[in-house]
Formats: sequence, structure tokens, C-alpha cells
Amino acid sequence: MGVSSQTSADVFRWFCVESGSADKHPVILIHGFPSQAYSYRKVLPVLSKDYHAITFDWLGFGFSDKPQPGYGFDYTLGEYVSSLESLINELAISKVSLVVQGYFSPVVVKYALSHQEKLNNLILLNPPLTAKHANLPSTLSIFSNFLLGEIFAQDPLRASDKALTSCGPYKMKEDDAMVYRRPYLTSGSSGFALNAISRAMKKELKTYVEDMQMILTDKNWNVQTTVFWGQRDRWLNYDGVEDFCKDSNHKLVELPMAGHHVQEDRGEELGQLISKVISKRSQI
Repeated sequence: MGVSSQTSADVFRWFCVESGSADKHPVILIHGFPSQAYSYRKVLPVLSKDYHAITFDWLGFGFSDKPQPGYGFDYTLGEYVSSLESLINELAISKVSLVVQGYFSPVVVKYALSHQEKLNNLILLNPPLTAKHANLPSTLSIFSNFLLGEIFAQDPLRASDKALTSCGPYKMKEDDAMVYRRPYLTSGSSGFALNAISRAMKKELKTYVEDMQMILTDKNWNVQTTVFWGQRDRWLNYDGVEDFCKDSNHKLVELPMAGHHVQEDRGEELGQLISKVISKRSQI
């Protein structure tokens, strides 16, 4: 995917991947729940031609640290907001463009609210925009269960394969599947982290979605925002998305052949579209 490193301003290590010249405008690609930086493997080569493309694994996912709840990180959405601030301060001094997919979109929007001057663009990939999106699908909410959740979260086929393929047309190749499974195969901490974030999402997602709606529709919101929507998403219903973007004056780009994980289904196409959005902003 590119050159990897582990860096953070706090006590935890993040797995990061960088591609392209560091002298160019930074574009940070943020994976959804659940997923990994690996999901952007088709997007990075496209963006790195003109930008400094960076992606990372959230704490608790992939190859980043997975602290036990109660020992410095409890996987609340508020902690993800503050940890994202620490990471971005390490990765980029200048203005950045942020791309985020799925259920971590409200976390990134909450961060962006307090750092509008630092953002050149905000691009949301199948974010939970409406009230109908404020609940986790059963495929994910099961991990918040104190009994079944802890069992299922230790099963790589449920925790990675099913979670990634049940939400759209994505069909994983075995080589790719092994990358997603590896954290669950090598340590039980991945499963415990999945339990913790699932419980936090189930408890806090509704409030964060409501906050994101208010932020993106507020007249003081100054960040150019674009929504990309894979129309074969089995988790998030398209009803209301078009109206939301129209009412909030945010550009909507539809991808008919993509599902919830747009970067998996149409990675190269997505990279080209992101590049066009950012280049237009850079010319303003």
C-alpha cells in the first residue's frame, strides 16, 4: 500500500500508511466501522499521483494498538474525536482534506467542527445522515451483546468477513480476507475492542448522528462538503439522503454499483472522483 509507520502524540501507537510526496496537499483517508486502512488500497495509488495520501487504522482496529477498556482508552466516541485530533496534528501541519467512510463519519464531523480552518475539504462516504441511520445493523449490534457478542467477536469469519460483506456487493478475495482476519487470528484484543466500540456506538450513535445533522446544516459551517453514496448499501437506506444534501447545499455523488464500503467496490473510480473534488477546491 505504501510506506507504513506508527506515530501518535498520545500514549498509543497507530498504524499509518503514506503514499505520494510529503510536499503535496495531504489527503487523509479514514476507514469506517468495522474495517481497516487496507480498505483504501485501491484509492491510495490514484490519489498519490497528485497528493500526499495517508490512511490509518483507528485504535482498536487493524494493526493499531488495542488497549483494554479502563486502561487509558474506553472506546467512547468522544475519545475517538480527541485521539483523531492528536493524530492529525502529528500527520499534517498544513490544511488537509479528510475522507471518511460509514459510521465513523459523525466522529470526524465533530472533530471538523472545531477545526474548520484546518480543512480544505470534507468527503463523506455513505455516512449515517438521517434518523433512520442512527441504529447499528444487526450484523454489528450483535457485538455489543455481553454474551454472544464476546463469542462472535473472537470469530474472524463473523468479525471481519461477514461484517464487511453483508452490507453490499463486496466479495472478498482470500488474500484480502486474510489481511482483515489477521488481527483477530493473532490476538483476542481485537475482539475485545470490537465489543467495546460496538457498545459505545449502540449507546452514542443516535446523539452523534443528530449532532452531525445540525453541524452540516448550520449556516456557520464553512467546510466544502461532498457526500459520495454507494446505492447498493444494505445497511443505510438511501431515502432522505438526497433531500438532506439538497437542503444543506452539499454536493451528492451517486455510485450505482457500490455498496456501503464504497472504497472496496469502486476504489479506482472513487480515487479519481476524490481527486477531482479536491482539485476544484484547490483552484478556488
